[in-house]
Amino acid sequence: MELDRRGAELLFQVLTEREEKNSVAIASNESFSGWTKTFTDPRLCAAIVDRLTFNGAIIQSGTESYRLAHTKAQAEQAQAS
Repeated sequence: MELDRRGAELLFQVLTEREEKNSVAIASNESFSGWTKTFTDPRLCAAIVDRLTFNGAIIQSGTESYRLAHTKAQAEQAQAS
């Protein structure tokens, strides 16, 4: 989903105000390099990534979707029954 400039600026403002005060958790199926699809201004995108990664922890869960794996397991159980 593309975020217009005003929306991206508001998100940046929220991240800036929360910096070093509270935690922020963001989940994305896209790598940081692909965030320019959402944040169309490259400088603003870089600033948002910078805010999120400074003193942060990045957790990569891999490429396998938990929901897809769960659905497949349920389908296999149903077939076995």
